Amino acid sequence: MKNSLPVLLLKNLLLLPNQEVKLELSNELSQNVVFLSCEEYKNELIVLSLKDQMEEKPEVSDLPDIAVVAKVKSKIELPNGNLRVTLRGLFRARVTRLSNHKKQKDILDCFYEKMSIPPYDQIEALALLRKITELLKEYVNNEGVSNSILNIVKDIKDLNKLTDLVVAFLPISFARKLLYVEEMNPVIRGRELLSDLNLELQVAKLEKHIEEKFQNGLEESQKEFILKEKLREIQEELGETNFKQEEVEHYRKSLDDLQIQNEKVVLKIKNEIKKLELMNEASPEISSIRNYLDWMINLPWEKESTDETDLEVIQKKLDKTHYGLKRAKEKIIEYIAAKNRNENVNAPILCFIGPSGVGKTTLAKSIADSLNKAFYKISVGGLNDSAILTGYRRTYLGSSPGKIIEGLKKCGTKNPVLLIDEVDKMVKDYKGDPSSTLLDILDKEQNQNFVDHYIEEEFDLSHVFFILTANRKDDIPLELLDRLEIIELFSYTLEEKVWITKKYLLPRIYAEHKLTIKNIRFSDASLKEIITCYTNEAGVRDLYRVLTNIVRKCIVKNVLENVKVNHEMLLTLLGPSKYENLSLIEKGYPGITNALAVTSRGGMVLPIECCFYEGSGKINSTGSIEKTMEESIHVAISYIMSHKEEFKINDYFFKTKDIHIHMLEADMKKDGPSAGVSITTALISLATNKVVNSTIAMTGEITLLGFVKKVGGLKEKLIGAYHDGIKTIFIPKENHNDLIEIPKEVLDKLKIIEVEKYAEIYQELFQ
Repeated sequence: MKNSLPVLLLKNLLLLPNQEVKLELSNELSQNVVFLSCEEYKNELIVLSLKDQMEEKPEVSDLPDIAVVAKVKSKIELPNGNLRVTLRGLFRARVTRLSNHKKQKDILDCFYEKMSIPPYDQIEALALLRKITELLKEYVNNEGVSNSILNIVKDIKDLNKLTDLVVAFLPISFARKLLYVEEMNPVIRGRELLSDLNLELQVAKLEKHIEEKFQNGLEESQKEFILKEKLREIQEELGETNFKQEEVEHYRKSLDDLQIQNEKVVLKIKNEIKKLELMNEASPEISSIRNYLDWMINLPWEKESTDETDLEVIQKKLDKTHYGLKRAKEKIIEYIAAKNRNENVNAPILCFIGPSGVGKTTLAKSIADSLNKAFYKISVGGLNDSAILTGYRRTYLGSSPGKIIEGLKKCGTKNPVLLIDEVDKMVKDYKGDPSSTLLDILDKEQNQNFVDHYIEEEFDLSHVFFILTANRKDDIPLELLDRLEIIELFSYTLEEKVWITKKYLLPRIYAEHKLTIKNIRFSDASLKEIITCYTNEAGVRDLYRVLTNIVRKCIVKNVLENVKVNHEMLLTLLGPSKYENLSLIEKGYPGITNALAVTSRGGMVLPIECCFYEGSGKINSTGSIEKTMEESIHVAISYIMSHKEEFKINDYFFKTKDIHIHMLEADMKKDGPSAGVSITTALISLATNKVVNSTIAMTGEITLLGFVKKVGGLKEKLIGAYHDGIKTIFIPKENHNDLIEIPKEVLDKLKIIEVEKYAEIYQELFQ
């Protein structure tokens, strides 16, 4: 039987059946092979290892005829763009043909035949199995390596499987292992393995003998140490310097200058200094001790910066760098006012939540500057290893402290502002749960005794001002969310972006390029055109890039005298507009309506479209719809069916027709209980053949009884609708109080209709 699978090419690595390997793939082609395998081939792929490991551009003829079919057990996308995968070898296969994949031409498609094991002598196989197991035990004991391989093979009674596992374990050459892959007969493999294992055992015994001789030589080195100590005393008498002793004295003096109150820490440093003093310079451990002492001596155990206490000065500094953000600024002023009365008051743990580009990170930096505190940023997006925060133990090679201790050392004070960025993107897996670790770090009741695994002594984190950022509140772990003071930073309106540009962005751009407003002038009309036609974002990050691009193009063209940016100039410099209310759908089609959603880019209009065709009442849904929205579809249909007479819909529509519901923007995952009324409206529009105006949008979840329930993110949704040209919006009546936060210019342009039951929407649109 012939099958085909995508090919993963490996260099300097070989996978055998029954073997498991972990790889970190940086090559885009290899990553695409894994993704294709998971999407279309039930996580299976063909692993081929190059015969010539030095070949940079291998041909098909350079590939072996025997491959291993493998299964992708897990895959993790890392923050650095790499893909970490775990592969398990399944069985050997003969390559019959290689060709380009029909969908992705740069990927090889391998047609193969599963190879069967030929008949062999069972008695000889049993004898080989026992002898291999016996030699393996002796090899492990002599080599001093982990005996985990013995636990794996102790119950294996199949020579075929045993040979594959032991070959994967042995440190034999790549070419030799390739021969084991190509050999199907377990008895032949067993004979070869017995020979290789015996050779490795003899090498291990010889190495052990050499090591014993080396240990005996250490006694001589002890004598040498005593003589060197006497020599040091003679040198001191003669006035000659000793570098190591100077280093020891430097550490002792630095310890005295630190004036650490924690006696355990002082004792720990003194003991390490003593070890350094007594240790032979040739010892491999001496560099580890020096590195540890450098960390301990340079940590700000008692050093604090003096906070700014003048509330007016702080307010002016915050206003100078950021427009609006009233609530965030109030929290800082409240904290300083309380600290002025009680020096030991704890700083709040703020969490800024909002779309990308609205100023979360820059606001945290501005807070640090206004309070006269040092600032350090820790990004935890994609973090799945808790040790990155809490450090690695000193027993590991190349160990170091975690990001928290690293930040404190770089800041040089024990009371800096530490920004922990993207807490909603942490990953929980077999390596640990970073959110639980972060919980201990932030908890004021526990972080006074924070212990980094590398430092091994308590460090007081209670003076640190922690600020966290996230794009979505729903993605923050609940146990962590409970400790945070949430401050939402919403999308900016068009008028706010114009104001921010004139007050903050343009002055910074002019200063960077040594220009003034006399050189290049932007009118309000030109700024609005840039914002609406050349950017599509919640914040102003892309806007800053576009403005910088315009200024630099003017510098290149040497056009810098009283330049007035207008429509024609924008067409010349930036080309035709990129965004023109692309979210709005055309008028004149039943079964289409606009929902409102909140994404990492802010609020946006999300068109929903439906169609029907002959069938048996099935409901199909597409557009990256998650479970909660699937449930909203079923609730909407049940509600419509229970009110079919009121809506004038015949039974046959849902019984004899199949309905397809599609959410546009299919590349974006959609979930959350806020599209119920939009789905209901789209279905009624389809069933009654009535059109809903494309300038109408709505948000709210519907119940089986027709009540419209409260939703979150209303401000983002209304601002997004306002930017996309929506005129009328239906919202839940329970969201009435949220309208206080909506900017006046948005409310003036939108007709907001508050509804308690869906029947009110039906009356407005279909009666």
